[in-house]
Amino acid sequence: MKNPVPTVVDKLLEISVAGSFSRVGYAARSRLEGWIDPPSLAGRTVLITDATSGLGFEAAARLASLGAAVTFVARDETRARAAKEALTVRSSNQRIDFLLGDTSDLVAMRRVAESVAARGPLDVLIHNAGAVSASRALSPQGYELTVAAQLLGPFHLTHLLLEALGATHPGRVLTVSSAGMYSRRFHLTSLEMTPSNYDGNSANAKVKRAQLVLNHEWVHHVSPDNVVFHAMHPGWTHTPRINRSPPRFYSIAKPWLRTPAQGADTLVWLAGSRQSIATSGDFWLDRHPRFEHKVPWTRSRDPGRDQVTLWDWCVERTSDF
Repeated sequence: MKNPVPTVVDKLLEISVAGSFSRVGYAARSRLEGWIDPPSLAGRTVLITDATSGLGFEAAARLASLGAAVTFVARDETRARAAKEALTVRSSNQRIDFLLGDTSDLVAMRRVAESVAARGPLDVLIHNAGAVSASRALSPQGYELTVAAQLLGPFHLTHLLLEALGATHPGRVLTVSSAGMYSRRFHLTSLEMTPSNYDGNSANAKVKRAQLVLNHEWVHHVSPDNVVFHAMHPGWTHTPRINRSPPRFYSIAKPWLRTPAQGADTLVWLAGSRQSIATSGDFWLDRHPRFEHKVPWTRSRDPGRDQVTLWDWCVERTSDF
């Protein structure tokens, strides 16, 4: 008979929220469930955005250590070269490379996609870019920067790489979310914040919620035999992003924050485990699918309509690039 204790503990942690998202949740689940490393990723190819520090760096390092050929997308060449050297040393893997490109720039994402596709099949695409902008700015194509970098750019890149991903039967597209999205209901009309109401943390939370809406819609456009789509929440993780969260939250949560390696665990697991190709469109935390709402007022009255509307909105803004 299966031991019920891990399941009971997991559910209690989920109810507590803080226990679930903190290092306590990771430690309890990994220990009680006897987590093991994902299988070897030798021969697999991975593309990840924003991997010069924090969660992305840890994920790239672990994927490379498991044998994958890892290419990361970065904006700054100096930081990219330093990250590549550090990743190579840490993983003892020479198959690490980078491409320069800003995820907010649709033209740059096309250049990245063309370069990646020219190399052949792609096993895993990871959307990790998620910086919080203190002040409102616009992308090269004129869209609010948070929306452009975390929604439109990744959507465009995914579309352009569907053939390369489908060639691996199935490819995997993984999106890194955050706890901020739990506080928001999706509203397309207020997704791009204006100069008069802009707040960096709110903008980020809105886009993270929109990512999950889009994650569900991808399933209706791409067969899971070709590509599967998942989003994941890393928990409260000590990265440069959380340092820019509201000061009071950071000061209270700091002793309980996960390490970047703990936060990246589910992302790496999704990239290699067979469980992650059994379904598509799920939202994960600590190697389990999770509900996407903690309070009822963040639920959409018509989720299907929201998905289609957001999809069409993204297509309209990216199709010319």
